[in-house]
Amino acid sequence: MAVFVLLLVVFSLSFAIYPVQSTPGSHGDVLFSIERSVHSDMLSLIDKNKVLKRHFCTQHCRPDEAREAILYSYTCGFSGFAALLNSTQAATLSETEGVISVFRSRILELHTTRSWDFMGLNLHMQMEQSSQMHLKFGDDVIVGVLDTGVWPESESFRDDPHYGPVPSSWRGTCVKGDCFDPATACNLKLIGARYYLAGIESELGPLNTTDHGEYRSPRDRVGHGTHTASTAVGSVAPNASYFGLGRGVARGGASRARLAVYKVCWYKDLTGQCSDADILAGLDDALCDGVHVVSASLGSSPPLMPLFATSTEIGAFHAMQRGVVTVFSAGNDGPDASMVQNVSPWGLTVAASTIDRRFPTVITLGNNATIMGESFITNDMIKKQLVDSSSVFTDGTCAFEQLINRTAASGKIVLCFATMGSVSSEVAALAVYAGNGDGVIFADTISRKSSQDNFWPTVHVDLYQGTQILYYIRDSRKATVNICQSKTVIGKTPAPAVAYFSSRGPSSIYPNILKPDVTAPGVNVLAAWPPKSSPTAIPLDKRSTDWNFDSGTSMSCPHVSGIAAVIKSVHPTWSPAAVKSALMTTGLLLVLLVRTYMYDDTSDVMLAGGTVKAADAFDVGAGHVDPLRALDPGLVYDVGARDHVLFLCSQGYTAEQIRQLVLPGSSVDTSCPHGDAHAGDLNYPAIVLPDLCAPVTVKRTVTNVGANRGAVYRATVASPQGARAEVWPRELAFSPHHGGDTASYYVSVAPAKPSRGRFDFGEIVWSDGFHRVRTPLVVRVTNLPDDGVLAAATGDHGDSHGATDYSQAA
Repeated sequence: MAVFVLLLVVFSLSFAIYPVQSTPGSHGDVLFSIERSVHSDMLSLIDKNKVLKRHFCTQHCRPDEAREAILYSYTCGFSGFAALLNSTQAATLSETEGVISVFRSRILELHTTRSWDFMGLNLHMQMEQSSQMHLKFGDDVIVGVLDTGVWPESESFRDDPHYGPVPSSWRGTCVKGDCFDPATACNLKLIGARYYLAGIESELGPLNTTDHGEYRSPRDRVGHGTHTASTAVGSVAPNASYFGLGRGVARGGASRARLAVYKVCWYKDLTGQCSDADILAGLDDALCDGVHVVSASLGSSPPLMPLFATSTEIGAFHAMQRGVVTVFSAGNDGPDASMVQNVSPWGLTVAASTIDRRFPTVITLGNNATIMGESFITNDMIKKQLVDSSSVFTDGTCAFEQLINRTAASGKIVLCFATMGSVSSEVAALAVYAGNGDGVIFADTISRKSSQDNFWPTVHVDLYQGTQILYYIRDSRKATVNICQSKTVIGKTPAPAVAYFSSRGPSSIYPNILKPDVTAPGVNVLAAWPPKSSPTAIPLDKRSTDWNFDSGTSMSCPHVSGIAAVIKSVHPTWSPAAVKSALMTTGLLLVLLVRTYMYDDTSDVMLAGGTVKAADAFDVGAGHVDPLRALDPGLVYDVGARDHVLFLCSQGYTAEQIRQLVLPGSSVDTSCPHGDAHAGDLNYPAIVLPDLCAPVTVKRTVTNVGANRGAVYRATVASPQGARAEVWPRELAFSPHHGGDTASYYVSVAPAKPSRGRFDFGEIVWSDGFHRVRTPLVVRVTNLPDDGVLAAATGDHGDSHGATDYSQAA
């Protein structure tokens, strides 16, 4: 059976039912219905409606029968219910009067010490060297983390006698469960903990709670939730390290903020999986409990569902209406374009990048040649035999099924190449382990090479280094190698750089909205970990650690959640849009353009194939977050629920579909205006024009939030390649005496080249001499017909060396 979402308008009440993707062994379909009721109201509704009665009940409708079908009642942020429904019931209900839509729900997937210092949020920074505001570190702000739960005994969540009382706005609770006693688990730091498993068990069957299986409680079995929560708001914990590596003081960005945990993802098939039904229940409770920031490191790969059919986006819209900031991970499907997830304009989407810490590992070959790799090797490996993978695996591919025999690698270090069979380092390490080998040297492309723990000793090198090692092996009768214990080095590596796995834009459904919004540290982040869970999640791994390195946009998301909590503690009245704007307009660019280019035959800068290229806005959004600058951005772009409604109108959403996203009972006007609405009119902190075939003008409005209420800002414009951008007016003067905290400006962009469509990048920067408010400008010129040629467009049918005025041709 499958799970469906059904959206209803019955008896003047709004309903929404959301499905979850069916899998073999499913026990039913999950039905979410958004309406103003609790269980008794739903039963009354079924009794009054013949269609609902016929399809919820069998021969004689029993209240218990309908009651047993209910999974959740959403009574706060969503005001509805979740229940089991099969495909026949869903199909029939979809034809019932008052039903807006029926659609399937889905199973979603989960996507450190140095990182906060790297971003300038130094715990011990002297007062005169920094803004005093950030020293609050999130006081009285509550961050809700939707993830795999929490390990409450971690140092990151310990009680602190210096905390004041729990904020009076808190309405949540700690729920008892397996190995989780609220009396000892929760405190002034961890003030709330809930868990939700009705949805996941309805779809995938009962969870395994034996033999190191799951905990039916808020306790974390996977480790992911503990890691993300401690990254966002973890208390200060001295002497943290991963088996001696990365040693230092661990803390969250908002180390004095309070934590509320909502366990919506569960240990299944060695990873964490999450049901839409459970996510929506967790979001509903988080909003009712009174959190100020929601951190959700989860999502689903493209094709993306409409916003009204996505639990996270519905929840984020409701959060936005309540003034709650929602932060999402961008996904780990990079480096291909358009794979970014969580793309609504009201959510904040975070890409992943590196920090300036690495773990060099010296490899000394038998001929005394030295190569610097990267690894987490904790003990020296002296005079080991070194072999090429072709002597251990039938075709040289380091995979278990290619293993010659169970002792083929006995006592040896095996050189493996990612390019042979497209294997990962994890697969190679386990294959060498199965062959009784001692370790792996794994060669990968320079853009993918990284250090990570693969359970079995693995040193990562690039293809050039790997090739040199291969030549040594082939030239030697008996090759040997010494591998030294890995070291921790800080400040010797250029950073940040975009992580190769980080999902990129443009958005596959809303190309007018820049996604991701920003980037933050997401590679080898050190944070808290459950000691009962192995650091690699591999069953063979029996090690225990209180701290673990992990990588992914799941790690960059809580960094931004922690910064958002700090901003909210300093500026409690700022809207979610203002917080997002502050983070985006103060973001740091990862690279600077160089002056020397190579050009293609349209006089454009030549595109770089593969991934070795300069980072652009689709990689990093508006740039790398800068916590201190975000606290005092100068100007912000602010929007509310009605502005987002107009954006949805521009995307073709109907008023009925828009009502599915809006809080029930809210006064937001969900009607669409007559005439065309334009997505570019949304007051977003970035301007993206994905189909520029003629001149376009867009409007933006900024609010002065700086200390100088009478500031004057002046604009500078960097036009994208092949386009002309002009700003009017070029000066914005704010007046503290005439309500002049806001000012508007217009941006006109016109094609200046013939093009079949490629993205180019520019920017608009407003400055008052102190603040620098940067707005990315992304343009895709599409004025050249598909069957045209450059010569035809320019009128040049002769010598291609003649000068061409592209602006006139355009």
